[in-house]
Amino acid sequence: MRAIEFMERQILLELEKWSYNSQRLPLLLRGARQVGKTFTIEQLAALRFRQFVNINFELEPHYCECFQSLKPVDIINTMQAISRLQITPGNTLLFLDEIQNCPRAIMALRYFKEQMPDLHVIGAGSLLEFALHDENFSMPVGRVQFIYLKPLSFQEFLLALGFSDLIAAIKETTLNMPLPEPLHQKLLMLTRDYMITGGMPAVVQAYLQNRDFLQTQRLQTAILATYRNDFGKYARFAQHKYLQKVFNTAPGMIGQQIKYTHLDSEMRSRDLKQAVENLRMAGIIHPIHATTANGLALSALMNEKKFKWLFLDVGLLVRSTSITANELLKENIHLINRGAIAEQLAGQELLAYQDFYQEPQLYFWHREERGSLAEVDFVTNLNSQIVPIEVKSGNKGQRKSLQIFLAEKKIPLAVRISQLPLHLHQNILSIPFYLISELKRLIGRI
Repeated sequence: MRAIEFMERQILLELEKWSYNSQRLPLLLRGARQVGKTFTIEQLAALRFRQFVNINFELEPHYCECFQSLKPVDIINTMQAISRLQITPGNTLLFLDEIQNCPRAIMALRYFKEQMPDLHVIGAGSLLEFALHDENFSMPVGRVQFIYLKPLSFQEFLLALGFSDLIAAIKETTLNMPLPEPLHQKLLMLTRDYMITGGMPAVVQAYLQNRDFLQTQRLQTAILATYRNDFGKYARFAQHKYLQKVFNTAPGMIGQQIKYTHLDSEMRSRDLKQAVENLRMAGIIHPIHATTANGLALSALMNEKKFKWLFLDVGLLVRSTSITANELLKENIHLINRGAIAEQLAGQELLAYQDFYQEPQLYFWHREERGSLAEVDFVTNLNSQIVPIEVKSGNKGQRKSLQIFLAEKKIPLAVRISQLPLHLHQNILSIPFYLISELKRLIGRI
């Protein structure tokens, strides 16, 4: 095994395709703080462009003056005068970082498409969602394209560690040719390592350098502190106690339906609801809404009032709990924290492999009928079919929930994610955690 310094992200391929597309739109790269937005764009610039101009509106707020006019020619001329850098369409990648600090720069993106289409322009920001959802802001619809960056997936984690041979084996695995037991066990151990480190690029890089979980956990603590320090950037001081309550409670409520009274019975639900929404826009929590799953349009059938959530990253989740690395390495994954970490890992992986150009979505199914309570951890669309997914195998009640769902919705196949090797029994496909990336391919061959 040879670890590599160049941390290749799967989104890079999509960004390269975008750069060669003559019909491309300016991009807005969306994603939480510390998921690697700036580093990824720097990699794109090194691979593809002769010149890279990086304007950071947080560090250099005076560049916002360039956007007093929304005309691209005026903007570029002013920018060149200030920076003394030549910006040449076709050769230069212009990166507008922390663009939420200059809303007029977001508004100007549409005019780059119309008046300077040969210039490659990408905007990004750790708190971009707050600018996009501001009631006073008018989004340039149809002239800007969104692309989403998440923490490193397990497959990207393997690639960073130099396990390209294991990735190849994963991609070749079929029901008729499952992985040999030694490789299966090796990948389960690496899955545990990933549960501890998670997918935050700086944490993975630190792990590559020293293989010391103590050092990676200290870095995770610093990242969590950064998220807390951001509260003042998008909320009044009076709201901080609600943000703090949700932020501290969120890791312990993975897999549970969220009721505001359960977060804190003495705080007003309205204030807690706003705190949840703020943390969603910051990318720290990802709501998983209930859906009736009566058709492929799961979002049209969801119940916005009934939801669970995932944390941004499994490694940060583990760090937020009292679970040590040694405990995680020794225990059965499904027993740790009542299976919540396993559910976080599975949900995070299911989100990781979705289309980069669509906002990641995941759902669950819940039915409350007298004598027939049933819940399925996740529901998603794969290969134009609804797929129910359970994570905590070995639980009779959950097996029953899967069967109830299959019978009620007349769906031919369900998925169970566990530590067990890949196999198909009747109408349930069991896959190990490390094969979530291959779920669409495996289902397509059944």
